[in-house]
Amino acid sequence: MSGRTFTSSLGIAPPIAEPQSVPLPSITESAKRLSGGFFDWFGNLGIFAWQVLKSGLTPPYEWRELIRQLDEVGSKSFPLVVLAGAAVGVIISLEARYSLSRFGAKSMFPATLVYSVIQVMGPIITGLVVSGRVGAGIGAELASMKVSEQIDAIEASAVNPYRLLAMTRILACILMLPLLTVAADGSGLLAGWSAQALVEPLSFHQFISSGFSGATFNAFLPPTFKTMVYGLIIGLIACFTGMNTRGGAEGVGRAATNSVVLGSLFLILADVVLVKFILVVFP
Repeated sequence: MSGRTFTSSLGIAPPIAEPQSVPLPSITESAKRLSGGFFDWFGNLGIFAWQVLKSGLTPPYEWRELIRQLDEVGSKSFPLVVLAGAAVGVIISLEARYSLSRFGAKSMFPATLVYSVIQVMGPIITGLVVSGRVGAGIGAELASMKVSEQIDAIEASAVNPYRLLAMTRILACILMLPLLTVAADGSGLLAGWSAQALVEPLSFHQFISSGFSGATFNAFLPPTFKTMVYGLIIGLIACFTGMNTRGGAEGVGRAATNSVVLGSLFLILADVVLVKFILVVFP
């Protein structure tokens, strides 16, 4: 006779197990966990940056790998950057012509386009395009090397992976971003002038002379060279994310996504600080 039948025959109801409630974490605990992870991530990033800097300043230097990465970052990003710059130039030209004509200031069109492209849109668009193409590529490449233990094999071969893999890619991003920004600025100005010339006659010589009249190097060089900071952010975050990947194929995809998202986010935040810095130092 089973236990349930025996208790039923005696008129005794079988005991019912009471559901146990699982305590949910409080808001304070969640905030502590989130802040702990935040500071832990930044601490690991700082340690990684120091290891890359220390290994990159000591010989032997990886010149061949650096040249290969310069080609990978620069020449293969050039078409996308030029196309994005041209699109931005056309958009600014259309919007500026409409807005300035409402206030009777159409003579200010060349200067408006020149300053808008070179000081504002050219650098940030170049940084975002390179972050999307190069950042994702570096993150996915290094992540796949990490999960397949290729980085461990490189380290076992007495080759510093921070010097060979990270430093060369970060330095390539730093060196190529200003050159790509110049290409984006040039294509944006040319496309903006073409869009204006199709509507109203405007010679290219008149456009350049009016747009750059009264301009100094302080107005254009700092916005261009601030993209070196963009390159540092893109390369550092992509290498850090890729070389600290775990979890197989899923980890590779997550590394590529985080490289683009975090790189773009920190790039925009850095632009806020750099704009204020340039306005104070180069008035």
